Amino acid sequence: MIISDKLFIDDAELIETFVRASGPGGQNVNKVSTAVQLRFDVLNSPSLPEHIRERLLLIHHSRLTNDGVLIIHAQKYRSQDRNRQDAKERLADLIRMAFVTRKKRIPTAPTRASKERKLSEKKSRGQIKQGRQGVKDLSE
Repeated sequence: MIISDKLFIDDAELIETFVRASGPGGQNVNKVSTAVQLRFDVLNSPSLPEHIRERLLLIHHSRLTNDGVLIIHAQKYRSQDRNRQDAKERLADLIRMAFVTRKKRIPTAPTRASKERKLSEKKSRGQIKQGRQGVKDLSE
């Protein structure tokens, strides 16, 4: 399976299990195992570089078993072959996501003008609230 120009995963590393799909489908759903459960051992795969393996484990930890096996369940299509292709495409997409590293955000300080705007808005809001207070009677 081709992931990118430099990364290939051998089909021997993928374990496919066929199960019956859930949902509507008439009699076909009771007789034919069209859904595919694709398992890929992320922890022990010789094809993955170490930095990709770490990112995969970090990003997709909710899809992994305790043994580090990534499980993809595909049952979108009615044919077993199309579900196999779909599962492999989804696995390739998940691995490609691990290639992309996010840029670290550099926090910026507020500008002088924004600080002054904030203070002037606070002052005007305070004056509005001051105006709401009742007038004190000086005759008492």
